[in-house]
Amino acid sequence: MQGYDKYAFEPFAVTVDLAVFTVRAGRLHVLLVERGQEPYAGQWALPGGFVLPDESAETAAGRELAEETGLADSTGSAGLHLEQLRTYSEPDRDPRMRVVSVAFAALVPDPPAVHAGSDAARAEWLPYGTPGPLAFDHDRILADAHDRVCAKFEYTGLATAFCPPEFTLGELRQVYETVWAAELDPANFRRKVLGTTGFVEAIPGAARLTGGRGKPAALYRAGPATSLHPPLLRPTTVSPEGKPS
Repeated sequence: MQGYDKYAFEPFAVTVDLAVFTVRAGRLHVLLVERGQEPYAGQWALPGGFVLPDESAETAAGRELAEETGLADSTGSAGLHLEQLRTYSEPDRDPRMRVVSVAFAALVPDPPAVHAGSDAARAEWLPYGTPGPLAFDHDRILADAHDRVCAKFEYTGLATAFCPPEFTLGELRQVYETVWAAELDPANFRRKVLGTTGFVEAIPGAARLTGGRGKPAALYRAGPATSLHPPLLRPTTVSPEGKPS
């Protein structure tokens, strides 16, 4: 191309990195692999790998997820769907060569057990924020992915997928608090949820004792809405005691 022949273009590789979250035992977990090869051998990292010449980034993401963890994109029992997050292209992000990564994110309820593939020593669901630092720039990717899934809780009904088929508003609030890492005021949360058309549906006459001496809590099921209007916004700031302000 005229005007560009004075530049020497070095080859570079394209990879995919996958940030997959779930909720287990009341805590947010992320799927990580222990690297079995250099660089960063023995260090935790996001699942991922190189895009092959005949692959799209989406195809490579599904393949790498299956090879390194045993999970299947879209077709597995977990109903996993990977959503493209963003591209990371800093020149020194990989010590081997220039590597541009396309990152994907997902939040999946009730995932199956995972197992390490040929490129990883281990694959495990670990509490979010506990392992670290991660290999490469994966701490940054993971933080960006967490922000994305938090945002999806604001404008979709995804949180209901992490509740039983019939749930109390307290159980739904606990899911939000787990993912957002913020304590929510029960009365305000109830008002916002019930004021969002199609988010949840009350089950007539159904209630459940939730402990204590209060009356049984009403039961709800997921409503038909795929997007929330108005959105259920995250607290803007959190106090040192963990309460939103």
